[in-house]
Amino acid sequence: MKRKNEQKMTFDNLGRTPVLRELIAKANTHSLAEEQVMASLPPALVLGTRFVCCMEGELTLSAESAGKASQIRFRQHEIMEKLRENELFRFVWKLKVKVVPPRFDHKPPAKKIPLSKENAQLLKEEAGHTKDTKLREILEKLASHVRD
Repeated sequence: MKRKNEQKMTFDNLGRTPVLRELIAKANTHSLAEEQVMASLPPALVLGTRFVCCMEGELTLSAESAGKASQIRFRQHEIMEKLRENELFRFVWKLKVKVVPPRFDHKPPAKKIPLSKENAQLLKEEAGHTKDTKLREILEKLASHVRD
């Protein structure tokens, strides 16, 4: 049985597993390719744009909005011309842009607006005209939540 400290996965023993080594090499290649692609984009389009892949001469990018994707498509010849200067992208002939909106919108929590006196009065009036006793109790309880 192996000792416990030999079982832990560290950067030192990553090289011993060929599959993991291959994955790390692919990730490093992808990150270098992304840096080169981002360098070839106009500065206004870099934020919110990601490099997806480049296979068989087809470069795929993702943009966070349709407007940004349209701007990239409009300037695709300029972008591909800059990219072809790099050895990795020498044979790029097509640019594909996909719209991938951000996953989460950071919306502030909804603020509860206190009940105005006018609305409370309307609820009391409606409660007075209601024949159902349970509904009347609920409406009167709601009317009691008036802001001061």
